[in-house]
Amino acid sequence: MNRRTKTAVLGATLLLTAAVAGSAAASGDGRREAAALTGTAKMSRSTAEDVTFSFDAHLAAKDDDDPLKATGTFEWSHYLHGDGAWAKAKVDCLVTGGKVAVVSGVITDSDLPGAKGKRVGVTVHDLGPHDRLGYSWAATGTPVETPDLPRCVSSAPFEKVRQGTGDYRVVPWEPEF
Repeated sequence: MNRRTKTAVLGATLLLTAAVAGSAAASGDGRREAAALTGTAKMSRSTAEDVTFSFDAHLAAKDDDDPLKATGTFEWSHYLHGDGAWAKAKVDCLVTGGKVAVVSGVITDSDLPGAKGKRVGVTVHDLGPHDRLGYSWAATGTPVETPDLPRCVSSAPFEKVRQGTGDYRVVPWEPEF
């Protein structure tokens, strides 16, 4: 074989090896997660209120058919002139569609009296630098005043994220029906 033929055969062999390896990785656990909501940002308020929401919620690829198997946490804080409260919740449901996510969870830690053990829900619309957010207690008072909220229930995303304070990322759920 001449040098040019050897080079062509070697190149073809390397490409075939890479293709086979890539195919094997794609068919294994290398699939992307089924859904996710991540990020941190502050809400845009006309007052001096400091309202921040952070998310680390995921639905594994293996659980694609059951959003109640979502895992992770989310937390928020709401302060005005040093007064307010914070809370952290363990995710118990995550449903996303396009760039909208609804996540719910049970409060595991908070300085808001009576909040621990209550379920809350939050909705995020991922619009790049113009994200929006809503929460289950928007029309019902505080999370403490909302008895027996079902999983994955929240309000429309009516709040705006203050630009430059963070960003949310939604990975859309694409279940196989």
